[in-house]
Amino acid sequence: MRGQTYIILAVVFAVIVAIFAVINVDAVEVNYLFGTGEAPLILVILISVLMGALITAAVGVVRVIRLQKENRQLKHEINGLKASDNTIIDDNSTNESKEQTPGIEENNISSTKE
Repeated sequence: MRGQTYIILAVVFAVIVAIFAVINVDAVEVNYLFGTGEAPLILVILISVLMGALITAAVGVVRVIRLQKENRQLKHEINGLKASDNTIIDDNSTNESKEQTPGIEENNISSTKE
C-alpha cells in the first residue's frame, strides 16, 4: 500500500510539472558556469526536475546501502549473541545434570543403608 501511494504521488507530481512546463514555453536566458545561452523554459524546467530527481535518488541509494550494511552488522551480532546464549544454556544444563546425578546416588546409598 505504501509503494502504491508513492507511485500515485509521483504521477501526480509529474503531471503537474508537465502542465507547468507546457504553459511556459518562452525562451529564457540560462547562465552556465562557462557562459550563457537561450533555451526554452520547458527544457530548463524538465532538466531541473530530472537533476533534482537524480540527486534525490543518489541520496536515497546511499542511505539504503548504509542501512543494509548496518542491518548485516546487527544480524551478525544477533547470531553471535544467540550462539553465546546456546553455549551458556548447554553449559548450564550440563552443570545441572551433574549436580542432580550425585544427589540421586546419595539417596540410593542412604536408602540401602537403612
